[in-house]
Amino acid sequence: MSDIQELIAKIRAFRDARDWEQFHNSKDLAVALSIEASELLELFLWKGNEDANLDKLKNELADVLMYALLLADKHGLDVKQIVVDKMKLNNEKYPVEKAKGTAKKYDEL
Repeated sequence: MSDIQELIAKIRAFRDARDWEQFHNSKDLAVALSIEASELLELFLWKGNEDANLDKLKNELADVLMYALLLADKHGLDVKQIVVDKMKLNNEKYPVEKAKGTAKKYDEL
């Protein structure tokens, strides 16, 4: 079992012990993910780029990751594979020779 699969199993066990799967349809997992991402973003509001409280950052980032992993698990997606596939796509959209050192979107390179 990979580290990611082991982590998903632990999250699933936590959820199942509380009978929360009934609330974890795709829409609500996506909504929860968005809300947690907003809470993560709020940590930076009115602060410098790197001035967020690290303990709060860890907690909010963990919430984001857990909901993302649960959503992937719900759809039987291989997290490692979808990330590898997306990196391949990004590599094609943002070749080093065009994208290095710039924040331009791929269609502006």
